Amino acid sequence: MSSRYPVALQVEVRTGLDRSRLRRTAVEALRSERVAAATELSIVLTDDRAIRRLNRTYRGKNSPTDVLSFAQTEGHEMPSQRGHLGDVIISVETARRQAQESRISLSDEVSHLLVHGILHLLGYDHERASDARAMKGREDTILGRPHHH
Repeated sequence: MSSRYPVALQVEVRTGLDRSRLRRTAVEALRSERVAAATELSIVLTDDRAIRRLNRTYRGKNSPTDVLSFAQTEGHEMPSQRGHLGDVIISVETARRQAQESRISLSDEVSHLLVHGILHLLGYDHERASDARAMKGREDTILGRPHHH
């Protein structure tokens, strides 16, 4: 199934995470959002130091964050057929802290951040409350979680 969507997974830190589960989660997000087949996605699992550097360079925020998304096609045009959607970069260190705070597994937290990042690549945002609700609803659907209206 994942051959429909080439997902490159670059792991820069020790995580103990199930890589095939992450790939399946990414494919599920792309499939459920009806992204064109053969669209490529890159996922990078890294640490706070690396994500802080990216956050500072691209967003002017000198602090680590949980997930950053870099779309190949900036702006509002949809990704081209059989193109490269972009990169989702996740700090496993921040994810681990958030997972502990929320009392969920690291795997569940990283899966959520991955789906959140992919939805950003597809043009979703959460600046307005209504947009945030719509995005959360999509996340819950993709992750197979019950959602409340």
